[in-house]
Amino acid sequence: MTSVIARPLTSTAFAPFGDVLDISGDPDKIINQGKCGRFHDRATLDFGPEGRAGISLFNAEPRALPYELDMVERHPEGSQAFLPMHQNPWLVIVAEAGDTPGSIHAFIAASGQGINFHRGTWHGVLTPLHAPGLFAVVDRIGDTTNLQEHWLDDPVVIIG
Repeated sequence: MTSVIARPLTSTAFAPFGDVLDISGDPDKIINQGKCGRFHDRATLDFGPEGRAGISLFNAEPRALPYELDMVERHPEGSQAFLPMHQNPWLVIVAEAGDTPGSIHAFIAASGQGINFHRGTWHGVLTPLHAPGLFAVVDRIGDTTNLQEHWLDDPVVIIG
């Protein structure tokens, strides 16, 4: 069985798969009477010509490391952003692009970090490491199927 070490989530390491949503760096603008930093336009949202943006709430059961990954999925018709509604680290798993998933990568999202998967990015299921597993999810709403699952021939173990 293959093992993958989960590494810290950074914008540079995650760039091939999507966007890291956090407040790193200086704010783009100070608003609300000087009391709020605006970190503007942090993700490239893509819902295709036939879809629209929707906000859903997910409440996932926490998982633990080591974590056995046996399935990845992708959304070929739209991006998908995960915004934690908690202050706990959580696990983000992706695979390199292709008709079938390529090499697996894993990241630990720190407190205050969300992500946006680019359209078509293979990724693991929502994997909080602590309760509550509450997330706001911004993704494509439309009439066409936007989910493909791929079961791995050999599970991959994600370690911290």
